[in-house]
Amino acid sequence: MSADSVGYRDENLLVGALLTTAAFFCVALVGTLAKVSGQYTSTGVLLLFQNAICLLFILPVAWRGGFAALRTKRIGLHVLRAATGTGCWYALFVAIKLIPLANATLLTYSAPLWMPMIAWAVTRQRVAAPTWLGAAIGFVGILLVLQPQGHGFSAGELSALAGASLLAVAMMSVRWLGATEPVTRILFYYFLLSTVMSLPIAVVDWDPIASPGWPWLVGLGFAQLFSQALIVVAYRYASAEKVGPFIYTVIVFTAVIDWIVWDHQPTAATYLGMALVIGGGVLAMRAKRQQPQSHSTAPSVEGRRP
Repeated sequence: MSADSVGYRDENLLVGALLTTAAFFCVALVGTLAKVSGQYTSTGVLLLFQNAICLLFILPVAWRGGFAALRTKRIGLHVLRAATGTGCWYALFVAIKLIPLANATLLTYSAPLWMPMIAWAVTRQRVAAPTWLGAAIGFVGILLVLQPQGHGFSAGELSALAGASLLAVAMMSVRWLGATEPVTRILFYYFLLSTVMSLPIAVVDWDPIASPGWPWLVGLGFAQLFSQALIVVAYRYASAEKVGPFIYTVIVFTAVIDWIVWDHQPTAATYLGMALVIGGGVLAMRAKRQQPQSHSTAPSVEGRRP
């Protein structure tokens, strides 16, 4: 699409923020629809349909530029991004079957808190003290939500935390890809590879889809597609670094949906934990943005989904 190389608008942070918020409302809908759809089929089938529907819609857009527009020298990084993104979604879908939607989403979207540790482990570059402080505050919030004393972590909580670590790697891989790859190519390879990776999972985990489940599955795919499209458009109006903190609106949206639909009213500890996770994440993001960069070729995409 033309937005890959030209067509960027003059910066408008308000429009960018609104579009990003809309994108993560769609992400909240993905979790909601997955929880409902999970009553009619397996987690593997949910994963396959989500990716396949998005692939069907991105194919004609990606092919407009011909094969040359899809040629890449970074296929390994595309594979890493698809593998970690697919793993993250699978872990989240497992978690929302076992624990409240709001808790599963909060734990999974704690991913930015894990990124300083992963970045340090991979690059050995110095991480600013405020970034560590923000991560520490966020992890205190996670403990408040989980309250593991005496009973340890449940399978659903562990699955969501595993999803968070995978999401952190996926987000970083998109950042690395953004240095050389246009948006359409990134999305094309993600949905293509994720669909291929989801297929054997769906076959092994196959469960015939009950008739009432089809509308929910289609809605799941479209919600994922709209979330990706909206965030791409948002980046035409403001950089991902500036709209990145709006990733946390998904936590608020899912908490409200979980309360209204499933009557899971958050406790005072959960409210405080959410505030600490969001506050810590925003602090870590702001500290990272203000830290001097060693190079400027890779645009930050901390706010972009896998």
